Amino acid sequence: MKFSCVLLTALFATSSAFAPSKSSFRTTSLNLEPSQDPVDKTLNGIDDGAEHDNIFDPLSGAQPALIRNNNDEVWVPQRVRPRRNRKSAAIRNMVRENIVTPSNFIYPLFIHDEDFNQSIESMPGCERHSLPSMLAEVGDAYKYGVKSFVLFPKVPDELKTNLGVEAYNPEGIVHRAIRMIKEKYPESVVCTDVALDPYSDQGHDGVVENGKILNDVTINQLCKQAVSQARAGADIVAPSDMMDGRVGAIRDALDSEGFTDVSILAYTAKYASAYYGPFRDALDSHPGFGDKKTYQQDPANGREALVEAALDASEGADMLMVKPGMPYLDVIRRLKDNSDLPIAAYHVSGEYAMIKAACERGWLEEKDIVLETLTCFKRAGADIILTYYAKQAAMWMAEDGI
Repeated sequence: MKFSCVLLTALFATSSAFAPSKSSFRTTSLNLEPSQDPVDKTLNGIDDGAEHDNIFDPLSGAQPALIRNNNDEVWVPQRVRPRRNRKSAAIRNMVRENIVTPSNFIYPLFIHDEDFNQSIESMPGCERHSLPSMLAEVGDAYKYGVKSFVLFPKVPDELKTNLGVEAYNPEGIVHRAIRMIKEKYPESVVCTDVALDPYSDQGHDGVVENGKILNDVTINQLCKQAVSQARAGADIVAPSDMMDGRVGAIRDALDSEGFTDVSILAYTAKYASAYYGPFRDALDSHPGFGDKKTYQQDPANGREALVEAALDASEGADMLMVKPGMPYLDVIRRLKDNSDLPIAAYHVSGEYAMIKAACERGWLEEKDIVLETLTCFKRAGADIILTYYAKQAAMWMAEDGI
């Protein structure tokens, strides 16, 4: 079992002794029916006969905090009252600034070359799909308006090499999956990950030499990977490797082969984050040595994302992504304020796992917390949201009539 899975299991096993049950969590002795008793808004005499003395009266004194209106009712003379725009569901819906719909989602799917599905322990509710199961999941999500998907493969160890040559095998699992989806659902949007880590025997996003990730050699391999995915029918390629100059090279490679309509969703601000552990469990792609801090961004840096965004835009990116999502809402807003390109946010595996763990213990209400989280991405400036909750969120939205 991978370290991240062990850590999450140990953490919540320890805390479960203190966790309230789902039923006890919401037990209360209060009457939850709203009071129907009329309130005398003059509040005259409400403290008469009180057992305690020296009660402050906001209506008295040389400078009273409150005054009375023409009906002798307690009144705060404030013309602007923001609560007027919140007084009913109809008005709240009318003035809502940000609305998330299934069309905003890209649904990540894990796939493997087996005839069975395998659950991912650190990501409850997610699994590695066989290709027939993947196709069924696409069809199920399609019914709820989710029509964009990104594929992540679990590659057998015997196919992994330092140069990651399996990444551009036209009969590889990703290429076959693309063709299957586009054949059955031609109007779907299929996005592919462009990086070597699933195919690397080093567990890194690039080619390794003496412990160093080789930038330009890696880009050579990424160009091959992107073109092969475009040939298979990919609509969007998404380089997640964080090599310098890879967006421009991939754009030129695609254009030179006639794929001028294939879009690039650049992982622009991808941070060297601790939130990726469950994803690496899913792909069995933990780094074989060290970490990824020499190519992924430092979590302490915000302005640096603007440098990456300017480079990716100048090199031909069509969309810019921030990863992780919730801990980096400030970076999403920075990119939104400084770029005219669509902004994507990746609601990553660690964020998903934390929500799942809390909800399984009754500490949070899953539907409410998920829909709030996705709305926060939109409010911060995200046009596109990659989330493992895509299908489930779309189902909840359908229930609510959205």
